[in-house]
Amino acid sequence: MKNTYTIIGSTGLIGSELLKLMLTDESVSTIRLINRRYLDFENNKIQQKIIDFQDERAFRDAIAGSDAVFVCVGTTIKKVKGDKTAYRKVDHDIPVNAARFCAETEVGKLLIVSSIGANSKSRNFYTKLKGEMEAAVAGFDLPNTWFFRPSMLLGARKEFRLGERIGKALMKPLSFLMPVNYKPVQAALLAKAMLLEAKGSVYGQKVVHLKEMKQLVKA
Repeated sequence: MKNTYTIIGSTGLIGSELLKLMLTDESVSTIRLINRRYLDFENNKIQQKIIDFQDERAFRDAIAGSDAVFVCVGTTIKKVKGDKTAYRKVDHDIPVNAARFCAETEVGKLLIVSSIGANSKSRNFYTKLKGEMEAAVAGFDLPNTWFFRPSMLLGARKEFRLGERIGKALMKPLSFLMPVNYKPVQAALLAKAMLLEAKGSVYGQKVVHLKEMKQLVKA
């Protein structure tokens, strides 16, 4: 069976790892990339959908016909210059709108990168936002929804993040002391787990932590 898979956020750390996997996966016939700008990347499998995420019709049309949608978007306070409203438009509104359009166009599977500690009642802005996003997405009652909750992500980013570099330097030597789900996560492992989950036969709404990711990829 051939599949049409859609990645929202293919330029980021996780999305780019997903794209690599899909390009070599014979079960994936079409890869849709929904982005704000065109990528200088060509392959017979790839369809690029360049949209303004505020344009609901364009967003909906880009999603329609997908067998699974992978949402890997995320920003930083530095990128949005401290504007939490702008931050919310990326980390909350894009996944929630993707879920809405999946429901409207009957997309079978939705996989979203969230965060460890996601909780709508958290006092922390980031984990509260992720929790609110998950709650809103869950409200659409899609047949198959997976929330992946990694801790700190490891991998080669295209952008420089000083805080993340410092965090990695501190966390790596101490990771053996941490509960398994709070350990740093290789982006490649997360991407592989997402793809395997999409191709699997476990259905419903599910939260996936590092322990489950490792079980999926048998790492």
